[in-house]
Amino acid sequence: MHARHREPQPLGEIARDRMARILAARNIDPAAFAALTDEPEPVSPLEALSAGTPPRYRAAVADHPTVLNWVREVADAAVAPGRGARRQVATGPSLLMAGVVGAGKTYQAYGAVRALVQSGVGVRWRATTAADLYADLRPRPGIDSERELAAVGRCPLLILDDLGAAKASEWVEEVTYRLINRRYNYELPTLITTNLAIRDLRSYLGDRVASRLAQMTTRVEFEPVDLRRRSAAA
Repeated sequence: MHARHREPQPLGEIARDRMARILAARNIDPAAFAALTDEPEPVSPLEALSAGTPPRYRAAVADHPTVLNWVREVADAAVAPGRGARRQVATGPSLLMAGVVGAGKTYQAYGAVRALVQSGVGVRWRATTAADLYADLRPRPGIDSERELAAVGRCPLLILDDLGAAKASEWVEEVTYRLINRRYNYELPTLITTNLAIRDLRSYLGDRVASRLAQMTTRVEFEPVDLRRRSAAA
C-alpha cells in the first residue's frame, strides 16, 4: 500500500485554505469577508495627532513668537533613526510658560506640537496635567508607579500642564524632581505651563527643580488676561 504524496503547501496557502473552509461552513461569502478585512487607509500624521489631542485643542495654533522659535529649534534638532527614515524629535530645548488662569498657555502648548507635526518631523509625545500625573503615580495595589514615571520621563516630547496646581508636599517635590531631572539630563523637549509667578516656583518646587528649570527652559510670561472670561463676556 502506497501513501499518496502531496506537494507541501506554502504557509500562506494553508492559512487561506483553512479560512475558506471555515467561511464555507458558516455560509459566509469569502468576497464579502475580504472586503471587511482590507487594510485600512493610512492615517496621516496630523490625523494621528488629532486623535490623541483633547477636542478643545485639536485646532490649536501656536502664534507666540517665543513658542514658534521653540518649534523651529526642536524641528531643526530632529534626527533620523536610520538611513532613509523620517526625522524624529529627539532632543532640544524646553519652554516654561507662566501666566494667570486662562491666559492661553495650554492652547499654545498643543499648538506647538501641532506645528511640529506640520513641519514634517515625527513626534512621539505625551500630555498630562501635573495633578493627573501625581494621581497616576500614587502607590496603590496593581499599579507599577515606577514604570509609569519612567515612561513619562523618557517620552521624547512632554506637555506638563498646570505645574504648581497640586498641593505641595515632600512626595510631590520628589516626584517632580525625578521627572525634571531625567528630562534635564537627556535634554528632552518639555512644554511646561504654570499659573505660578516664576519668582514663586522655587518655594513650591524646591531649589533642585528650580535650578534645572532655570537652565533647561526658555521662560515665557503671558499677559495677565483671562481669555476664557473675555470670550465668555463678548
